[in-house]
Amino acid sequence: MALILYAGKTNKNAYKTQIAAEYSGVDVKLAENFEMGVTNKTHEFLKMNPIGKVPVLETPEGPVFESNAIARYVTRLKADNPLYGSSLIDYARIEQWMDFAATEIDAGISKWLYPRLGYQLYLPPAEEAAISALKRALGALNLHLTSNTYLVGHSVTLADIIMTCNLYPGFSHVMTKSFTSEFPHVERYFWTMVNQPNVKKVVGDVKQAESVVPVTRKPSQPKEPAQSKPKVEPKKEVKEKEPAKPKAEPAAEEEEAPKPKPKNPLDSLPPSKMIIDDWKRLYSNTKTNFREVAIKGFWEMYDPEGYSLWFCDYKYNDENTVSFVTLNKVGGFLQRMDLARKYAFGKMLIIGSEPPFKVKGLWLFRGQEIPQFIIDECYDMELYEWTKVDISDEAQKERVSQMIEDHEPFEGDALLDAKCFK
Repeated sequence: MALILYAGKTNKNAYKTQIAAEYSGVDVKLAENFEMGVTNKTHEFLKMNPIGKVPVLETPEGPVFESNAIARYVTRLKADNPLYGSSLIDYARIEQWMDFAATEIDAGISKWLYPRLGYQLYLPPAEEAAISALKRALGALNLHLTSNTYLVGHSVTLADIIMTCNLYPGFSHVMTKSFTSEFPHVERYFWTMVNQPNVKKVVGDVKQAESVVPVTRKPSQPKEPAQSKPKVEPKKEVKEKEPAKPKAEPAAEEEEAPKPKPKNPLDSLPPSKMIIDDWKRLYSNTKTNFREVAIKGFWEMYDPEGYSLWFCDYKYNDENTVSFVTLNKVGGFLQRMDLARKYAFGKMLIIGSEPPFKVKGLWLFRGQEIPQFIIDECYDMELYEWTKVDISDEAQKERVSQMIEDHEPFEGDALLDAKCFK
């Protein structure tokens, strides 16, 4: 007997159960003639879920709601299901990543996407905060996937199914290629997952958004009653004509009240011949002959009057005894540098084949000094020793080139990893 799943055909939360069912050999069918906004408001549906949300799974033992709970139930119907790992620690980590997928990834994407679709009030500051939080979560996920094909173990688990379904609306509607290119291991992971036969059978062909979905603004409803007021009290129009002049004064005051946001001092610097975005594009798009194309292009673009180069060395390298902790430390630093993206480019090298690992970096900043707002806002800055590059010194200039191109060995040591801020 098939289990009946109440949800729309393109509901990403229903996908979780459908994909788990494909992997587990469990017969799950979507309810026939289900119509969102109609079926889920009927008395029969509200008996299964009093809140009226989908999906809901109808089982012989009674209904189950909440998408992750339904996916867990379907997975457990198969004894010793590999989707739940092979040990207690596997199980714990699968649950860990399922929670992360819900509280960090799904929450971040929803707060970015739903206001744009008109489901919630759209506020630009709230969107900026949501994108920032999502980038932080994707950074953590990207770091884990640097050395892991899947979230737990060496094969697909329920955690991967939940994570993929939660990433799906992001890739489809708001997370364009330019956005996800900052998280290459997340990209690789997502496209690997959606092309798994059991996943593709449910979600079909997936295409990445070419642009962020535009904001959908619902028509304002108070306009109709506002139009009816003059008709009810037409006589007041004559009386209000004379006092209309003094009323213009507070209106003018209201227009003058908003003060322009203070400009970043770096925007007031003399124009530079170096367009940093042109350099970032050259860096990103150069796949071969990097030294001849990208490095040569950098030095041709570089404007020593408009920009400055800085080496940084982590002060506490003796503490870098665990590789993933060191990588996470550097990843966190780059996330907190997001406020400087318009004015900076950076490379961070994690050096050494054995601990303790050394962390060294190269940064390009607008202006002749490290911008003060970065020093004030990013506490990581004080954890590094900063040295301004003297490009008249050929040895320092060559060191800059080697750091940009991830030259290995670097100063006699192997690279554990190299990260780019652009």
